[in-house]
Amino acid sequence: MGGRGLRRLLIEDYLGQRARIYGGERALLIEVVPPGFDPRDRLAELSALAGTAGVVVVGTLAQHRARPDPATYIGKGKVLEALHLAQQLAADTLLFGVELTPVQARNLEEFTGLKIIDRSQLILDIFALHAGTKEAAVAVELAQLQYLLPRLRGWGKALSDPGGIVGTMGPGETRLEQSRRAIRRRIHALERELKEAERAREVRRARRRRLGPPEIALVGYTNSGKSTLFNALTRGDALVADQLFATLDTKVRRTLLPDGRIALVTDTIGFIRDLPPQLIPAFHATLETIREANLILFVIDAASPAALEHLAVVRRVVFEEVLKPTDPKPPVLYALNKLDLLVTPEAWARAEVLLGEAQPGILVSAKTGENLSELRLLIAEYLPRKPTEAALAQYH
Repeated sequence: MGGRGLRRLLIEDYLGQRARIYGGERALLIEVVPPGFDPRDRLAELSALAGTAGVVVVGTLAQHRARPDPATYIGKGKVLEALHLAQQLAADTLLFGVELTPVQARNLEEFTGLKIIDRSQLILDIFALHAGTKEAAVAVELAQLQYLLPRLRGWGKALSDPGGIVGTMGPGETRLEQSRRAIRRRIHALERELKEAERAREVRRARRRRLGPPEIALVGYTNSGKSTLFNALTRGDALVADQLFATLDTKVRRTLLPDGRIALVTDTIGFIRDLPPQLIPAFHATLETIREANLILFVIDAASPAALEHLAVVRRVVFEEVLKPTDPKPPVLYALNKLDLLVTPEAWARAEVLLGEAQPGILVSAKTGENLSELRLLIAEYLPRKPTEAALAQYH
């Protein structure tokens, strides 16, 4: 399975087919963590991401490393170890839990003869699979092209032959250059389309702010149970799946609070650590919802061993990247979800620590309904009242 023997099969075409996950591929997962860190949680998350994309995980490999190797990220010795393990497990893909530079990805692919996919590529493909609206699909395509553009490269005659196609710079332009020009044109078209969608969405949101009831934004790490809680609070029908990024499109439903008020509940895209920056436009609807919410309800998977890390990620995104210094800070509540999965003393101990960190908060189970009545009372208590209730009459 040497690199030279498979070079013919790995030639990059100008559509970037090798930069995609197609499902059914057999992957060896490789995770790199700093010295002293336990890689198991990150390997579990990477495995869940792979499963969401339809990848068959055949094995895992972890490395403790303070700094990435500039040529291969993991160093030549670990590359050899990965190649031998992939051969034993009949893996055709090495799936990295970090983002590789174009040079690192090319070197790894040339050395191993295997398909190389990094964390950012994997997340981009999952978004592409789950985008349910035209705007989400446009945002994801834009992110994929922005990621692909600096990674296009020509090997052998695949992209280095002179062109001469009508509309190119001339006979001397290579197919690689043609591909880059075509991608840039498509990027500009998608950017225009997104701006038009944003303007239309802002018109709708302005009307809702003026006439509508108060808004509650559910935010949290991906797979924290936001959609299940959304359904429980609104009797809605949002997709519920044990997958990362099952929800990519913002959904809004009404709910009746214990004090008789009507409120709008929004289920947003789940966050994740090290989100590819190219995907930020795909979060615009979610970011606007959070900025304009009257109450932010953080949903945390209390049963996850990485719950504190997930809480830190979501807090950082909301308070450092979403809410600007000049934005009003809405009140926050914490719904520590999946109470039904706290079945061991260790799990309860972690949940107690989490509850102490996330206040005001309450342990709930969106699945069984436990403590949901108490959560509704807290929402009614912390949700600010609008200056006038007259505009709400139309929603009764």
